[in-house]
Amino acid sequence: MDFTLDSFASECRRILKEDPSPVGRGKVRELVQEVLKDGKFLATYLNDNTPDRQVIYEDPELGFCICAHMSHGAREANPHDHGSSWAIYGQAIGETEMSDWEVLEPAAEDKPGKVRRARVYSLKPGMAHIYNEGDVHSPKRTTTTGLIRIEGKDTRKMKRFAYKAV
Repeated sequence: MDFTLDSFASECRRILKEDPSPVGRGKVRELVQEVLKDGKFLATYLNDNTPDRQVIYEDPELGFCICAHMSHGAREANPHDHGSSWAIYGQAIGETEMSDWEVLEPAAEDKPGKVRRARVYSLKPGMAHIYNEGDVHSPKRTTTTGLIRIEGKDTRKMKRFAYKAV
């Protein structure tokens, strides 16, 4: 199937309106995996002009965002969650080594949470993974990567706490 941003966003919206639960998000994850097969869509949004993070669609009613990410070179993020939201990472270009973290002490406004690495796995082109509310994870990239990522709401507009690996 050939996707446009409008058709992709409309289908995400339809699914999430019908079922905003983790089950509905699973259906959106499957849709993201289909989008990752569409070379024309990927070339439109993941190219040399794509910044590290670009919101390409924000739903005016439900608040979810579709983001395009191009990360150039090696980079490793600190353990983090998506606050009161969720995210689906869709790997389009390159490979991301992802770590899931077990929360040992919750984060608070005045104190980072403490976490221990629980699992490490690779996201390869065509794969998509859901991180629900409270799921702490961290990506590591050794080379250029491209992602199509959906956030339940724009994480730049919300309070998120820090985590420290122990």
